[in-house]
Amino acid sequence: MKNLSLPAPAGQPLALAAEASLPAGASVPLRDWHPDEQPRERLMRHGPESLATSELIAILLRTGTARASVCDVARKLVGRADGRLRELGARDWRDLAREHGVGKVKAVTLLAALELGRRRATERDVDRPLVRGSRAAFAHLSPHLCDLEREECWILLLNRASLLIGCERLSVGGLDGTVVDVRSLMAVCLRRSASAFVLAHNHPSGAIRPSEEDRAVTRRLAEAGRLLQIELRDHLIVGGRRYFSFRDEGAL
Repeated sequence: MKNLSLPAPAGQPLALAAEASLPAGASVPLRDWHPDEQPRERLMRHGPESLATSELIAILLRTGTARASVCDVARKLVGRADGRLRELGARDWRDLAREHGVGKVKAVTLLAALELGRRRATERDVDRPLVRGSRAAFAHLSPHLCDLEREECWILLLNRASLLIGCERLSVGGLDGTVVDVRSLMAVCLRRSASAFVLAHNHPSGAIRPSEEDRAVTRRLAEAGRLLQIELRDHLIVGGRRYFSFRDEGAL
């Protein structure tokens, strides 16, 4: 492997002064709230589980009225359903549209989101294969690597329970080598929320003994993984129907 590149080194008030100039009973626009109080910003920073039901609905509604913020409108909707999403989702869109601050478009959007949630709850979990040890990893990677005439680099993405999340090709090279970019590899792991990964590349010659560059790549990937708390479980070199495992050989 050649040309390895490493990753680059790595009090405002809650209400703005504009509130004082609003007419009595008027609502402060959501865009003027402090970012830590805006549902959309809080979701991006802390995840959807940190928001109340009314705040999640407020994100769907997007806007309120001149005298009620979108959060006020959402809280009123939730209150009328006694806090039950099932009851809210059972309402007809025409009925929802008559609510102050909702209207036809918001009613349809809300019902569509609730229906998606219902369908998600009825889906069966996808069976994900368990990948523990080099033999299981090789079984998933060999169909991609064993008969190639040029070098390619692939990655298995795993969750904390060692269940397979995905299998992706990282790069394609020539007869003598391919490129592994550490930043790109780690970006794939972060994008897929992987907790661990197995790297693999093939040697078209059939030889499976690692080169010094292979060993250097492995060390650097393990180091980058430790910094990001994404474990390099193994690095396989595939030569036809045989493979070399850095983990099995105590080289990782």
